[in-house]
Amino acid sequence: QVQLVESGGGLVQAGGSLRVSCAASGSMFSINAMGWYREAPGEQRELIATITSGGSTNYADSVKGRFTISRDNAKNTVYLQMNSLKPEDTAVYYCNADLATAWGPRIYWGQGTQVTVSS
Repeated sequence: QVQLVESGGGLVQAGGSLRVSCAASGSMFSINAMGWYREAPGEQRELIATITSGGSTNYADSVKGRFTISRDNAKNTVYLQMNSLKPEDTAVYYCNADLATAWGPRIYWGQGTQVTVSS
């Protein structure tokens, strides 16, 4: 069984910074792409950043220049550094990983971590 466990969310004032982490554990051969999504109340889940196994990154326009995704392959962990946070960044943040497992390729999700930005 594979688990993605997120940590690092919380409450921060506008203009502040937070870093969220997501660690994968369990039975897997390798981790391909990883990503971060967010879901604000009443809105659809939005893809905000991805990173490939080789380190190539992509960002949604809404976070480009403010957020940085990175990964530590030795720790099976992906990070999202969030700077210059705005109230509209308030959401539950979910990590996502494309894994190679004994059962074939699988997509796994973390449980979500709340990020709240006060004005």
